[in-house]
Amino acid sequence: MRKTAAKLLAVAAIATSLATVAAGTASADPSVTPAAQDIVSAGSDTTQAVSTRFSTDYNAYLTSIGDTTSPRYYSWDATGSTNITLKSGASSIVRPNGSGAGITELNTSGSALDVARSSRAPKSTDPASDIFVAFAKDAVTWSANSGGHAPASLTAAQLKGIYDCSITNWTQINASLTNATIKPWLPQASSGTRAFFLTAIGNPTVGSCVQDGPEENEGVDTRLAGADTVFPYSVASYLSQTVGGHSTSTSAPASLTLRNVGTLVPVNTTTNTINAPFAASAFGRVVYNVVRDAEWTATNAHGTALRAIFGPSGWICSNGTNDIKSYGFLPLPAAACGSTTHS
Repeated sequence: MRKTAAKLLAVAAIATSLATVAAGTASADPSVTPAAQDIVSAGSDTTQAVSTRFSTDYNAYLTSIGDTTSPRYYSWDATGSTNITLKSGASSIVRPNGSGAGITELNTSGSALDVARSSRAPKSTDPASDIFVAFAKDAVTWSANSGGHAPASLTAAQLKGIYDCSITNWTQINASLTNATIKPWLPQASSGTRAFFLTAIGNPTVGSCVQDGPEENEGVDTRLAGADTVFPYSVASYLSQTVGGHSTSTSAPASLTLRNVGTLVPVNTTTNTINAPFAASAFGRVVYNVVRDAEWTATNAHGTALRAIFGPSGWICSNGTNDIKSYGFLPLPAAACGSTTHS
């Protein structure tokens, strides 16, 4: 048992060392006001950085082929100024932060939002008129601070107990652990990562010991700095920040390291990718771009542009693989990329 624990801690130590990779290009709001005919997205924090890269590369592609008329693609960050004007001629809206907020805004009457980024799958409560378009694979595990009191691994049942507050002290996990109160945190309420993680650990009724509010995948939030912190984290975001070089002053793990779920290890430290068995488990997830059915199927320029970017034969599925890998995600099989699911 001690050898196993040591091996698991070694994995966490390797992940910690990856955090020294230099920061790369930050995600950002559009540098211009998108035109009325352009395609704009907002919502998930987890997929905002790769979506910003898609925007840059897709628009450059159109320019490179001499296309000056097709709608361009722009992505708005999950956080920043409270109010944003998505495109020319549109009314200002409250910035959608998270998958849920993006999907809600997508379905707001008169909204200029064309695409909601979502790190969760459809729910029965989502409008039936929404289409979820798959583009990559992610996974979610839990994290804790390097040098803190948390073990290298917790089972899904133990995580459920921590988040329903039936497990509140490390000694309830193992008598040899430090006698200290566990401090579980969850991302803000609209977070798709929050919703997915709670489902993956068994849908606990979140207890009063749980605190929430930090932005997902941002270990730099000082509220998360304690020795007893437990916090969900996207594996793709972690790899993007530590291996891909895409960390920023606000989007970085700080001293948080990814931990195992039972015997499942989230990162393949040989390839610096999401570990295949972890991605295939209940903790693996597909990430999506959500569109309105009527616009997706339309034969006009708008529908054509949506499919040209997000569809199975579109730019992301045909040309976005390097971007997907650079930001820590796993590419989907050709038959799955651009596939659609209704809520």
